[in-house]
Amino acid sequence: MQFLKILFWCLLAFVAAVFTFGNWKWVPIQLFGNLVADVNLPLLMVAMFLLGFLPTLIYQRAARWRLKQRLTQAEQSLATLRANATPAEPIFAPEPKMPPAAVPSAVPPGVS
Repeated sequence: MQFLKILFWCLLAFVAAVFTFGNWKWVPIQLFGNLVADVNLPLLMVAMFLLGFLPTLIYQRAARWRLKQRLTQAEQSLATLRANATPAEPIFAPEPKMPPAAVPSAVPPGVS
């Protein structure tokens, strides 16, 4: 499985390199005022990708961290409750036995 991961990343790097060499052009960007910045197209695309990806990644990591903290706190409180709990009565009570008078006898009454 590790070989497939390495193969995938190598293939992705190769595609990125081919894209970069095929699109190595200078792109003028109008900044505030009359300033113009000339930026390579691949660099501009990487910068825009990171500009959109990083806030999402940071939000996802923060939410995951927050959920881990809540889970740890819930596990600790559950362990505390289990340690302090008294043994509970059984949920199902044993079936009541019939009194001896209500038990039918094998011999009918009046016959000896």
